[in-house]
Amino acid sequence: MSKQQAQILYNQIKLDIQENKLPIGQALKQEMLSQRYNISRIPIRDVLQRLKNEGWLTTCGKRGVMIPMLNATEAEDLYLMRKYLEPLILEYAIPNINQQVIGKATDYLHIIDSQEELSIEEHGELNWQFHSCLYEQANRPTLFSTIASLHQLCGRYIGYHNQQLNYLKTSQQDHYNILKAIENKNTEHAKNLLETHISDAGKTLVRFLLAESKNEN
Repeated sequence: MSKQQAQILYNQIKLDIQENKLPIGQALKQEMLSQRYNISRIPIRDVLQRLKNEGWLTTCGKRGVMIPMLNATEAEDLYLMRKYLEPLILEYAIPNINQQVIGKATDYLHIIDSQEELSIEEHGELNWQFHSCLYEQANRPTLFSTIASLHQLCGRYIGYHNQQLNYLKTSQQDHYNILKAIENKNTEHAKNLLETHISDAGKTLVRFLLAESKNEN
């Protein structure tokens, strides 16, 4: 299997995880996945290991893997870390953000606005590209790498914001407001808007997951 084919398989399995098309909380059988994706077990095994390394899957039994249940505590931990780290890196970035960067960030938002049929994967990537093109200007590679890892871990929850919570419109308006504050070099206002953006979305998701958990019980 070529690297391109392996990447396509990886993207498809990750998308199916995000869209809840694969069983949660039970072992993912390589035979079942091989039949589902019409591909041999070896590339399936390699992709599952990659997804496990990235936090999309967890250990099940001695050598198996499974999709972990969405967890309100994990979601809360992720947004709490993000709401402290991302305003920090933004503060370092703002003095270096010029009109070219503003234009690039705006382009990402316009793509999200103009594409009615974006997949969860595509929206998640565009959302990260918007944030990352701003944060990269901080020239803080260790801090940036940590934030990138948090965004990767948030990937499973993006579908809930887009589908069950219908949060896209609110998120987009927040992005435009943050960008305007950055353009005006109003650092404290931009940081506060970003912290509120992350915190409000996180709290909304945690409430939803807690309510869903109660309903299941």
